[in-house]
Amino acid sequence: MSMTRLYVANMNCAGCVAKIEKAFAAQAGVEARVNLADKQVTVEGKMSADTALTVMEKAGYPAQVVVDAKVAAEEKRLEDATEYRLRMRQAIAALVVGVPMMLWGLLGGEMMINSPSMQLGWGIMGLVTLALLVTTGGHFYQGMWRALKAKTTNMDTLIVLGTSTAWAYSMLVVIMPSAFPMDTRHVYFEASVMILGLINLGHGLELKARGKTSEAVQRLLGLQSTTAIRITDKGDEKVEISQLKLGDKLRLRPGDRVALDGEVETGQSLLDEAMLTGEPIPVLKNRGDSVSAGTVNGNGSLVYRVTAGQEDTKLAKIIALVQQAQTSKLPIGRLADRISAVFVPTVVAIALLAAAIWYFVGPAPALSHALVVLTSVLIIACPCALGLATPMSIMVAVGRAAQMGVLVKNGEALQTASKVDCVVLDKTGTVTLGKPQVTDFTLVQTLSDTDKETLLGEIASLEQHSEHPLAGAIVSYAKESLSQLPDTQAFTNHQGKGIEGKVDGVSLAIGNLALMTALDIVNSDGSALDPKATLSFANQGKTPIYVAKAGKLVATIALADPIKPDAKDAIAAMLQRGIRVVLLTGDNPQTAQAVADQVGITEVIACVLPEQKQQHVLDLQKQGHVVAMVGDGINDAPALMSADVGIAMGSGTEVAIESADITLLSQQLIVIANLLALSRATITNIKQNLFGAFVYNSLGIPVAAGVLYPLTGMLLSPVIAGAAMALSSLTVVTNANRLRRQKL
Repeated sequence: MSMTRLYVANMNCAGCVAKIEKAFAAQAGVEARVNLADKQVTVEGKMSADTALTVMEKAGYPAQVVVDAKVAAEEKRLEDATEYRLRMRQAIAALVVGVPMMLWGLLGGEMMINSPSMQLGWGIMGLVTLALLVTTGGHFYQGMWRALKAKTTNMDTLIVLGTSTAWAYSMLVVIMPSAFPMDTRHVYFEASVMILGLINLGHGLELKARGKTSEAVQRLLGLQSTTAIRITDKGDEKVEISQLKLGDKLRLRPGDRVALDGEVETGQSLLDEAMLTGEPIPVLKNRGDSVSAGTVNGNGSLVYRVTAGQEDTKLAKIIALVQQAQTSKLPIGRLADRISAVFVPTVVAIALLAAAIWYFVGPAPALSHALVVLTSVLIIACPCALGLATPMSIMVAVGRAAQMGVLVKNGEALQTASKVDCVVLDKTGTVTLGKPQVTDFTLVQTLSDTDKETLLGEIASLEQHSEHPLAGAIVSYAKESLSQLPDTQAFTNHQGKGIEGKVDGVSLAIGNLALMTALDIVNSDGSALDPKATLSFANQGKTPIYVAKAGKLVATIALADPIKPDAKDAIAAMLQRGIRVVLLTGDNPQTAQAVADQVGITEVIACVLPEQKQQHVLDLQKQGHVVAMVGDGINDAPALMSADVGIAMGSGTEVAIESADITLLSQQLIVIANLLALSRATITNIKQNLFGAFVYNSLGIPVAAGVLYPLTGMLLSPVIAGAAMALSSLTVVTNANRLRRQKL
């Protein structure tokens, strides 16, 4: 079994995905996963890289093998940025020419060919339009050609037929106006360029909206160290990660990032594992403890032995999980493309059949009438409004969401969010603020306010020498009421337990129950400390810090990660709307349950690792739920990608934000419930738009084909066909704007 990853530059739509999957499905023992966001195809099975490239070539999608994932991600980002700029330039160029021409006609300007001067003027505009067809619409012609080779049709087919027919008919009128009845000598150059401009604009906006999807893996790759310090018989040497082997001993200096997973041989230090666990408090590492690649060392120094290769580290597995989630979550099929699969060939067949009937059995001039019918049918079926139907609703909805404090990265996320019936919440940084704060400062014996301030100052003076996050919270608490702290004469750090020292000649010990026990600290009455007190604090979601002076307990400081003010109301709003809410966290069960009880969540899953978070999301999906995952840590990235909708907190890590489909810029959780309501309204609006885009066209097609001619003696003029097309566009835009005032 082998795995080959390919980069496919010209893979742009769901139709491309289906065709590539079909090509590999015909190969025995081979499975292909297509990632449209990264424009990559992962081929697994009994197939060499050269054979996979050959299959792609035959399918019409030339590819290249991805050797370095980091380089490939950067290349894709640059190509997307280049394509976005190109589409916007094409849109501007077409609209700069098309809008004045359209306004000329709407404001009463002459668009009929009835004099040599009009022939010359419109002939020049015809050549300008031809240049725009080539420069701003060339990629549509290429897309249609690929579809024809695959024996199918797509939106490019309608765009090409509509714009080309409008231009060709207009040029024929300009070149030989006498061959056409007087009332059909109308030019439609503005229709050609306006269609190209609007469709290119929509494509550019869509590309911009989904452009950051692939950055999640790129940022994860950036966390991997490229070098490490290896200990040898000749001393320390700096080597590339690729040169390391299992069993090598590496030195980890203060502030360095762990290169590969390993086991501590000597030394002691606090490691920041937030990128794996999502929890802000560093973890003490001693001999025999494991360390994970990508985690950051504190002030201590360690020597550790490599236990996992570059592809087998926890970080590498998280990256693989994110990539797998991306490839397994196929893009939502665009309704417009599915409709066009039937609509396009039907329209073309009707147009050709109607033109043939008019040419062979119609009244004179038969050719002119046939051309009028052919053009009218194609123009009235032109996908101008169809191209606007979805992007317009998405644009308005995304703007409305931004006002709510929500960043929506793609339209597919809105569509999926409309079906969400289960919301999974991470705890730290999502339901809570993610910053430890002092909640209680309890004195064991009664002290005056002055003595209380003195003690607090002594505690803060000693704590400011510690690098522990809880120490920072205590110092910040003290500085709220104290302007100056006393001097510290002695300081000793007990890794994983606490600190002790002297402040103004007074001996202090500050730390957890383990430190108090090690130093034989007792209560003021001489009795032993009660271990149940620690459990009591944990049940409240708090961490206790004990303060001892002269061998006796004098105070207790409780710290907690505060719950967001609106968390309870937000969760109540989701529950009221019938949405299942689950709290999923790596924290201990007591703290997790305490937080859940305070905000009204009844389902709690605690003590979960990153890959387990993803598995719990997948389990909920297997139960039939459409799941939205809300998180803020790198450890949440695989779960965010595997969820039907990933929602990241804006205050969280960049990787979590890039992994998610939606980012909450606001810290208010209530916007999640509002977002789900907005998504449902948006999908309803899109369906209305699609109906509006087709209703005039569908009703107008038989009229354009001439079915009313026997009764009225009139053909539908291409002018009326163009008006119907414009009216359908106006209907779509107006309806989409209703979302700005939609009640949630």
